[in-house]
Amino acid sequence: MKSDFPNKLKRTKNFVLRVSGIFIIVFFMGSCGKAQKGSSKMMEYDTSPVDKVYTQLDTENSRWFLFSSACRPFGMVNLSPDTQVGGAWGSGYRYKTDTIKGFSHIHGWQISGLSVMPVSISKENKNAIFTDFYSKFSHETERAVPGYHSVELEKYGIKAELTSTKRVGFHRYSFPSEGKPALLFNLNGVLGPCENRNGTLAKINDNVLTGEFEMAPTHRRPKPFKVFFHVEFDSRIDSIIQDERTHNYLVFTDQSEKAVKLKAGISYTSIKNAQKNSTTELNHWDFEKVVEESKEEWNSLLGRIKVSGGTETQQRRFYTDLWHALQGRRIINDVDGSYPDNTGDSFSIGQLPLDVKGKPKFNHYNSDSFWGAQWTLNTLWGLVYPDIKEEFVHSLLQYHKDGGLVPRGPSGGNYTYVMTGASSTPFIISAIQKGIVKDSLRSIYNAVRKNHMPNGVMEKAGYEHNTNLGGGFKHYLEKGFVPYPIPEGKFGGHQDGASLTLEYAYQDWTLAQLAKKLDQEEDYRYFLDRSNNYKLLFDQESGWIRPKDSDGDWMENYDPYLYENGFIEGNGAQSTWFVPHDIVGLAQLMGGVDKAVEKLDNQFKVAEKLDFTSGNSHDVEMHPEYSRVPINYGNQPSIQTAFIFNQLGRSDLTQYWSRKVVDAVFSGLDPSTGYNGDEDQGLMGSLSVLLKMGLFQMNGGTEEDPEYQLGSPIFDEIEIGLHPDYYPGGSFIIRTENNGGDKWGVKNAFLNGEMIQKMAIPHSQIIKGGELVMEFKEN
Repeated sequence: MKSDFPNKLKRTKNFVLRVSGIFIIVFFMGSCGKAQKGSSKMMEYDTSPVDKVYTQLDTENSRWFLFSSACRPFGMVNLSPDTQVGGAWGSGYRYKTDTIKGFSHIHGWQISGLSVMPVSISKENKNAIFTDFYSKFSHETERAVPGYHSVELEKYGIKAELTSTKRVGFHRYSFPSEGKPALLFNLNGVLGPCENRNGTLAKINDNVLTGEFEMAPTHRRPKPFKVFFHVEFDSRIDSIIQDERTHNYLVFTDQSEKAVKLKAGISYTSIKNAQKNSTTELNHWDFEKVVEESKEEWNSLLGRIKVSGGTETQQRRFYTDLWHALQGRRIINDVDGSYPDNTGDSFSIGQLPLDVKGKPKFNHYNSDSFWGAQWTLNTLWGLVYPDIKEEFVHSLLQYHKDGGLVPRGPSGGNYTYVMTGASSTPFIISAIQKGIVKDSLRSIYNAVRKNHMPNGVMEKAGYEHNTNLGGGFKHYLEKGFVPYPIPEGKFGGHQDGASLTLEYAYQDWTLAQLAKKLDQEEDYRYFLDRSNNYKLLFDQESGWIRPKDSDGDWMENYDPYLYENGFIEGNGAQSTWFVPHDIVGLAQLMGGVDKAVEKLDNQFKVAEKLDFTSGNSHDVEMHPEYSRVPINYGNQPSIQTAFIFNQLGRSDLTQYWSRKVVDAVFSGLDPSTGYNGDEDQGLMGSLSVLLKMGLFQMNGGTEEDPEYQLGSPIFDEIEIGLHPDYYPGGSFIIRTENNGGDKWGVKNAFLNGEMIQKMAIPHSQIIKGGELVMEFKEN
């Protein structure tokens, strides 16, 4: 799982762009304010990938875990400013809010905490500081790049700078000459998705504080979850005051020291481990060194893909999307492999397996659902980041060892039952089919299979913690479909029977592929048969997937453009195409391939008028103006549709419409746009990257020797570094000729000099390395 890949990449010819002597210049040119929307051809600037990332993309539509700045990839700490603190939606860093309410360390799926606010105390504000501490700031003086964030707090005249390691937040504050420097520790109160409560803080010596607080349960995370912290200052702690009303703490530092640094290590297991995390990862006070190391770590990941050509804006957006693909999901284990286990009746501390050096063999994660990952993370991580994908597979299986089920979105060391189905199944199976996970396959199969049977996660609808009826699974087993409405009543979120049926059928097909690989013939035929259940909901008369009630009768007055009318976060027109394992079979139900192509092409023509999305953010999808869009590239249910044409022999339409989608949905580079809907945790960033590289996997890469469908790459050259611990080929290069402008159609494609007839390449061929040349035609 761990490897020397970053060092190996450094030895690979021209792979990671290196920066020498210009870091400070580029660094302060980084993501600040609105980006320029250049349209000229991109010059090959001597900048590294991280310098091209625009951190504030889409932050007018941000949610708690979407924005990151002063953090490491998947870091337990995700340190950044909070301008909004109430609720999981519309909170965290929101670009249009000009007031900072604290710098907090934890921004993850249903978790938050350790908010610190530097203040300058005077006679005028000392009595009200616990409730009146917000400060205005300006984007004009703000700097935000991966691994570093700085702002100037106008109320106090304080410059705040942030960076971090994986588990330690590192702060540097420059206080004004007037007033007493102090730090407000807001350990109690609402912060993002949950309330922080029972917060305590203790002074250990003149430079060290320790403490803990509890994240209260949420609708999605059913159990409380503790955070422990260890804070060190480089100046003397003068005094501490606890407020009787808020129960929060004001920490005064040496009044003569106007430059103050602090390191805050966190843990979800103990104060002792918070200290261990801190001393292991950050045993010095060199702030610039940590910023540079953070940049290098980001570059080691972003630099696995090198693009040439296109405009400056296209390159910046590409690396911003790639950066988002590595965001949101957070490590929860300590450096020694200790982790919080909340899957049982009582809280316990688990231990990850260790290697010969005493380090964890993999990390354990807090994560949103893998709902939609079959078209995003499965492909991108599986090809470019197999080491990361393997870690996540082992983390999911660790939950199975502890709690008996493979989760679909764990938080607080426990199950959340976020979204629906068994979305981890295709994620895990794709890792096996690509040779990333090779050992203990039969035990993995049994673990995954459990979710597809009674008492597995398929039975539970979204956030259904104490019952197992919301998923309508017993009806699926008995009748082949989930009725809408589910006759037993309302038990969880997303009890939309038609979507549930489609999802279960696809996931059953992926499980059948693993059964086939392991010679489980009876299981293979059983789950393959279940994968055809989608056909039971295809209405020949209307030509759409249509909900049925528990008696098997079609929904009356069915409107396929009505949002969430038996479908999850979408409508029937979008969701009818959710048969990624049998597109040709679906086409036959529609009257043949030609009719299916015509139907989908017409949907794209209508969707184009609405820019292929339901508005520009997830919270407006239900608006009548947006909810009737027939194809929505702002949410997961229909993001595969442009590549359906490839499956039906019309690769030209795949090229045409995928380019149109890129232009309309994934080309902006400013705070007001970006993902135009539900970005979740890197899913839409991953999709954007794949569309721009012209690579896609319709069934999530779950078949034997997974196939990559080819689209219309937007760059002159794309070089993918293949991880040497997993794949032997060194690098795979996609080169385009006569690309750019209005040229989107591929005339010919050559793999290692041989013309290919089908716009698809098997995984086994790509990982050998080589070059794909795509000749574009005049349109």
